[in-house]
Amino acid sequence: MTRSIKPFVIFLLATLAACASTSTPSDTTQPWRVAGQLQPILTAEGATDPAIRGVWQSRGYGRLLRVDEAGVTQFEIGTTCYRPPSSGEALSAMDSVSYRYFRALPGGDSAIFQLLRGDTNVVFDRLEALPDQCTETPATTPQAVAEAFLDAFERHYAFFDRRPPDHATRAAQVRAAIRPEMGEAELWDALAGYMESLSDSHTKLIGNVGGERRRVQDGQGTTLPRMRAAEGGESAWLVGLINATMQKLGSTAHHTGNDRIVWGLIDGRIGYLQIFQMGGFTDREDFGSDAWAAAEMNEFDRIMDQAFATFADAGVESVILDLSNNRGGWDRIAKSIPARFTDETYVGFTTVARGSGLSPFPHLIELASGPRFTGPVYLLTSDVTVSGGELATLALRQNPRVVHAGGVTRGSFSTPLTKRLPNGWLLELSNEVFAAPDGSIYEESGIAPQVPLAVYPASAPVEGHWRAVEALVAITGSD
Repeated sequence: MTRSIKPFVIFLLATLAACASTSTPSDTTQPWRVAGQLQPILTAEGATDPAIRGVWQSRGYGRLLRVDEAGVTQFEIGTTCYRPPSSGEALSAMDSVSYRYFRALPGGDSAIFQLLRGDTNVVFDRLEALPDQCTETPATTPQAVAEAFLDAFERHYAFFDRRPPDHATRAAQVRAAIRPEMGEAELWDALAGYMESLSDSHTKLIGNVGGERRRVQDGQGTTLPRMRAAEGGESAWLVGLINATMQKLGSTAHHTGNDRIVWGLIDGRIGYLQIFQMGGFTDREDFGSDAWAAAEMNEFDRIMDQAFATFADAGVESVILDLSNNRGGWDRIAKSIPARFTDETYVGFTTVARGSGLSPFPHLIELASGPRFTGPVYLLTSDVTVSGGELATLALRQNPRVVHAGGVTRGSFSTPLTKRLPNGWLLELSNEVFAAPDGSIYEESGIAPQVPLAVYPASAPVEGHWRAVEALVAITGSD
């Protein structure tokens, strides 16, 4: 798409320049159409690319970057501007990655930055210098920390309309609790109170209080809290599910991808594929690096090639794609799954960040290069299905050959926006709106199946899963 549009955009820009106009709608709200090739910020020589050095401020996201010869320094910018402190320890997966890539935009005054190759397009504009307000030693008083926390939510959180009460109501409660002499435990409780009933598993507060690691996170659905409280906990439940599935698949069963994938054949005529996570298929620990990304994709593609080749050799009539226990992960994997079930490229979903001023970005589902299956697909989900699992579900729902069964998905789509508070605590919040191509948004509500099935009933959370699979098998025989 970029190759066909770019010459037209260049022509249009030249024409408008002659008419004393300086920009076009596609240039300002869809800059990815005219952006250059993706390049690493850090070159092979170990220094940054001279073209990207300088000070840059994001559209949305509340980020400011200072790029010098040695590397990238990130500041948080809103009402205040500060370089966040770090103990050197990542408090989450998203906290462990920094901007590594860029795509130059015409004129050199703006650029797209990305954390991972092919990741979210975050547009930054060049500043003449670091603003005077930016500091490397932010105040850490209770009021300073609370105001940074509240400012991040007010500017960036995208879903107060779906998760009331609104920001003003929540913020008033926090401000009423803040006192100059309060300890960090009291401050933590005040901020945690803001997040009460937010019901968003992508929004969390993580930090150390009195030497103890704490975490506030809501929106876990019904099934996971119930299984975590059960005898043996979540681990025993997962082991039981995998063992039962392997037994049912018999000699065709494969448990692979660092325990993240199970696949096989049912009755020799139906392909079965369960994916627990969108990544983690290798034991690499260099998350976010090019080597990590290549290894993850290579292992995923290897497994998919083997599974889909087996499905083809068996002449399967249909495939059951089980995402009922998918915990999310890397968006690229989430888009690679529907790519195995289509014979044409299509838009799976769109994304836009609050405050970015950009148009929704269309995420294309492009044909997988390996074996594909383009017959009937039966997708199984539950309230455990979240994040990347929901992105895959959203994209699959645009495929007319897919029948969606099971339970309503969790309703938590946004990639977490990480914000280090002045005292080192980590705030993650949902600032990106994911939508279907028709504009439908399923944040908080989740995606409802076309064929409701109980997948993890309280009375039989292991046995009930395979009963749901068997119900789909019966449906395939009747279609």
